[in-house]
Amino acid sequence: MIQLVKEFEYELKAASGLSPHTIAAYIRDVKDYITYLKVHRGIDEVHLITRKDLTNYMMTLRKKQLRASSVSRKISSMAKFHEFCLREKLLTENIVKNLPKPKQRKSLPTVLSIEEIHLLLHACEEETPLAKRNLAMLELLYGSGLRVSELTDLQTRQLHLNEGVVHVIGKGQKERVVPLSAYAIEHLRKYIEGPRLALAKTPSSYVFLNRHGKPISRVGFFKVLKDLALKAGISKNISPHTLRHSFATHLLEQGVDLRYVQEMLGHQDVSTTEIYTHVNREHLHSMYLKYHPTKL
Repeated sequence: MIQLVKEFEYELKAASGLSPHTIAAYIRDVKDYITYLKVHRGIDEVHLITRKDLTNYMMTLRKKQLRASSVSRKISSMAKFHEFCLREKLLTENIVKNLPKPKQRKSLPTVLSIEEIHLLLHACEEETPLAKRNLAMLELLYGSGLRVSELTDLQTRQLHLNEGVVHVIGKGQKERVVPLSAYAIEHLRKYIEGPRLALAKTPSSYVFLNRHGKPISRVGFFKVLKDLALKAGISKNISPHTLRHSFATHLLEQGVDLRYVQEMLGHQDVSTTEIYTHVNREHLHSMYLKYHPTKL
């Protein structure tokens, strides 16, 4: 089945439109799956897999106490692999198709207040190329609600500073055009015209470079953000996605229509965006409790 997995990976890369990160996760999940089948069930041919084998594998995952989201993704990966085998006529049915996924507990995302955003931005106020780069990255990520992968993969040709927009290539290679804030335009222009040239060791089409002149990685940006949060005195456990959550929440608090926020975030389904309305309601409730004159 190892060769099958290689062919499955080739098909995903050639035709699925999925991001490299998603494809890597799918292949990792499928490799774990077939390793279990071979080691614990003695199965090395895909047509020999039974529903009982699936049930035993799911029990193994539960014993590992994985998050519901991780188990759901593994089931999706297995289902895609079985669909591929079905298309290759190695199977006559997809026994993973109706496998129930664990219920995921809906948790509200961490959101920074506007004051905390200001503290984070002020933490970048140094006259160094890296500090100027960090400020431009934060202004873009928070000001336009980009995903961290969209930020790190950003090419100079996607920035249209004179028009005030960024051309984003998101999940599944879906494209969208997002407005840039005046602050983002200002700091991007300053970064590109000076600090970026100082960081670049060789010509590069990527906007954000590390100290070695290479494109900054997702892990690299995460470290930058953690250091800035510590410097700013922010105790919340934040990630790059926190800035995206904050962008959406603050827009809704200012009365922006949910559909516009959906479009800017690049969500295919508005139900994905609706979680921010719950965050907004929490904010309204806390303001009510803080300011309503209940004691007369």
